[in-house]
Amino acid sequence: MRTILKKLFILLLLAGAGFGFWFYLPEKKTEELVLYGNVDQRQVELAFIDPERVAEVLVEEGMEVQVGQVLARQETRRLRDRIAVAEAQAASAQVTLSRLKNGTRPEEIDQAKASVALAKAEVTFADKQYERYNTLSDANRKAVSAQDLDEILRRRAAARARLNFEQEGLRLATLGPREEDIAQAEAILLERQRGLEQLRNQLDDAELKSPIQAVVTRRLMEPGDMASPQRAVISLAVSSPKWVRAYISEANLGHVSPNMNAFIYTDSYPDEGIPGTVAFISSVAEFTPKTIETPDLRTSLVYEIRVIVEDTENRLRLGMPATVRFQPAHE
Repeated sequence: MRTILKKLFILLLLAGAGFGFWFYLPEKKTEELVLYGNVDQRQVELAFIDPERVAEVLVEEGMEVQVGQVLARQETRRLRDRIAVAEAQAASAQVTLSRLKNGTRPEEIDQAKASVALAKAEVTFADKQYERYNTLSDANRKAVSAQDLDEILRRRAAARARLNFEQEGLRLATLGPREEDIAQAEAILLERQRGLEQLRNQLDDAELKSPIQAVVTRRLMEPGDMASPQRAVISLAVSSPKWVRAYISEANLGHVSPNMNAFIYTDSYPDEGIPGTVAFISSVAEFTPKTIETPDLRTSLVYEIRVIVEDTENRLRLGMPATVRFQPAHE
């Protein structure tokens, strides 16, 4: 009886150990998800906006550049001359507008009043002279010729016309500039300011600046070359932020979610993982690219994911093969 119980106990112990081995081992194997991919290599081709001769190229291939760093410059001598002319034209338009808005000066109104007074005096003199000649003509027709009398009448009419002209001038000086003239002057000033701003923007565009943190991969032009919007001057490879592009099968798609933590391993540092975060999971299935080595069949449908990498020590090189491991849930 004791022997039977002993054998039964051993059988139960072995059964328990086998069940535990079956229960825990597969679960541990499936906890860690491993994907294979490459450090994404994104290229940027930089060209000048306006056609002009290249004056200098300030970077060499392999150099790291920062955001806003000047990479190349164009010749700007002719452009600076055009800016000087535009500045003078804008200043002239500003003076014209200011003169119209300020209205007629008091001295100009006083001058107009004086002109009116002078014209009135001339009219008075012409009237008196006409009366004198007319009286002489009535007393003795031979004392004043008809030609002299016509000349006096002409002078009196001219004096009265001049008086009317000077009075209208005084009225206009008192009213000041028309609103339409001010609006026209404002439009001319705005047009010249916009033209000047456009030229200054062209001067700023004459410096080719890096829009991103990157590495210079190709220097495509040299000083003296004729640049144009269709010809790139510098080719950059984006170095920050770095992405690892990998592919996941549909069976494992439910184990990955956006903002999930991951670690990136390379052949150079197989035991040192670089932290990253899942930033993108494609919603469209595709065939695995031939450049990606996976344990699955290459014809299997997979989904693209991108992992942003915090590569503070700059260990990852663009295009480098990488292994993506996701942290187990219990760790």
